[in-house]
Amino acid sequence: MQQGTLYLQRLRQLLQMEYDNEKEEFRIQTEKMGIKRKVHRGLCWYPVSAGRSYYNSLNQLVVEITNENDSDEEIEHNFEYGRPVQFFTCPPAPQGGERNGNEKSNSKVPLGGIRGLFVSTVSYVDGNKMVVTLPSSQTLIDLQNAENLGVQLFFDETSYKTMFHAMDDVINAKKNRLADLREIFGGQQKIQKHVFSPMPFPWLNKTQEQAVNEVLWAKDVAIVHGPPGTGKTTTLVEAIYETLRRETQVMVCAQSNMAVDWISEKLVDHGISVLRIGNPTRVNDKMLSFTYERKFESHPDYPELWSIRKTIREIREHRKKGDSIHQKIARLRERAAEIEMRINASLFDEARVVACTLVGSANKILVGQKYSTLFIDEAAQALEPACWIAIRRASRVVFAGDHQQLPPTIKCFDAMKQGLGKTLMERIVENQPEAVSLLKVQYRMNDEIMKFSSDWFYHGQVESDKSVQHRGILDYDHPMLWISTSEDLEAKEEFIGENHGRINKPEAELTVNTLKEYIEKIGMKRYIDERLDVGIISPYRVQTQYIRSLIKKDAFFRPIRNTISINTVDGFQGQERDIIMISLVRSNDKGQIGFLGDLRRMNVAITRARMKLIIIGNADTLSHHPFYKKLYEYVQSLVQV
Repeated sequence: MQQGTLYLQRLRQLLQMEYDNEKEEFRIQTEKMGIKRKVHRGLCWYPVSAGRSYYNSLNQLVVEITNENDSDEEIEHNFEYGRPVQFFTCPPAPQGGERNGNEKSNSKVPLGGIRGLFVSTVSYVDGNKMVVTLPSSQTLIDLQNAENLGVQLFFDETSYKTMFHAMDDVINAKKNRLADLREIFGGQQKIQKHVFSPMPFPWLNKTQEQAVNEVLWAKDVAIVHGPPGTGKTTTLVEAIYETLRRETQVMVCAQSNMAVDWISEKLVDHGISVLRIGNPTRVNDKMLSFTYERKFESHPDYPELWSIRKTIREIREHRKKGDSIHQKIARLRERAAEIEMRINASLFDEARVVACTLVGSANKILVGQKYSTLFIDEAAQALEPACWIAIRRASRVVFAGDHQQLPPTIKCFDAMKQGLGKTLMERIVENQPEAVSLLKVQYRMNDEIMKFSSDWFYHGQVESDKSVQHRGILDYDHPMLWISTSEDLEAKEEFIGENHGRINKPEAELTVNTLKEYIEKIGMKRYIDERLDVGIISPYRVQTQYIRSLIKKDAFFRPIRNTISINTVDGFQGQERDIIMISLVRSNDKGQIGFLGDLRRMNVAITRARMKLIIIGNADTLSHHPFYKKLYEYVQSLVQV
């Protein structure tokens, strides 16, 4: 037992390092980074306006916020449900002046001197509008009276507190199911399995069928290891469906809201009743229809509850000095609480799946809820402490993901180096290998695109289904191409600003021109008629922003701009395109490749392509690393055949 708790105590210390590092980074960012740069990085909206305010179905005062920045530049922001934000005001920037170092104030965006107003929480975001919950009615007045108003992401103290609390619970657990799972996951106890005949699932392939059966047999833990394109989500949905034939209700979690949305939507399409705690990242009627908030306000008893809440607010607003309203409000509150509990019980009784993020599983709505089975999707992207938040509610856990793809996001290099980046899923793969089911047939890529990834990351065990083995766009075309910029003396990387942002403008221009030439080969009419699509990936955000601006300015792409997605590797997780182009950026004489050395990200990048993969990068620089050397040689061998 001691071995397991010692590991977790050390993990808690590493989490503390990450917390301290991120908090300090946020402080420095707040003090030193100008508003213009924050806007550019998607950390801030400025200027904004406060619109309609109202009480939502959860009796929270909310306000609609609109981003009024009229810049032509398309900026991906990082605002999403549950994230804390700070409202601020600041003086307008002096015309033509400079503040905060070298940043020029050549627009309406000021660069410093902000005055923080208050911190609140994002309820949901849709395009350039967001709804934010307010801590009090006074803060609404502050917003309405504010000039030069902006909103920026704030340090997420709550998520860390929730993780620390979960770590303390699991470290201190004794003689209960949480203590058992701690020891099983650490390898101190053997996993247990039910014994019954395997069930046939003829619509699945053999490895998918085996994985579903392993989930059904597991008493403690099962892992569905899904390499790119192998149908992990299909398998997981089937496993959840079959589990629900034996259990009344299960919990489904993931690290991100986007991943929760994805699995929730697939479950709803499968005819399973889902209760989504928290708001989705994509705001549409289908996604909103299974959220707790929408279901709550659609309940037949809700109008009565709304009426009582409104009465309480009116009594408070219109009270006169000396009025005794306490007893009246107490009675109304008691009645409201009774209705609220009844609606709540009704929603949870109807739901077969309760879905939320790992941090969201600590929501007060879920107090007292326990589940026989917890499913964690994209588990290889989740910090171990975050997983324990949800595991406290469960008797057994099913992990699904791929630890050879995107890792968790960690900002403290020392904490990562010392082991914070090792996920709970990885630890169980090492300690309990018999719990793992590897999916081995992929349905996405041309076989030659898949083969390199299969050999390097999965010991050659992943094979292509016959339906996709030879898929391609043009006859006699090679599915993979590497265009090296080694001989181009102009195509050198540049360092931009903080956080190691890098850009390679000549390489970006080559990427866009190469895409144009390839589309011309296909033919614009055929490209449109066959609804082909393109993904342009770069590990560096500043490179993606520059490529996006080039595409936007080029009239050639105007008819097909909506078919071209440009994003970082992380932004393409779980997605696929007919044509993928990767701009690797790094080009220097020392062979330095920075975080391109995290090969899991490259595994994600190269496995997004269905039919054509074009890599653009300096082969001389990148070939200092054995992975890129091998990849370059592999691509060249295909071209020479």
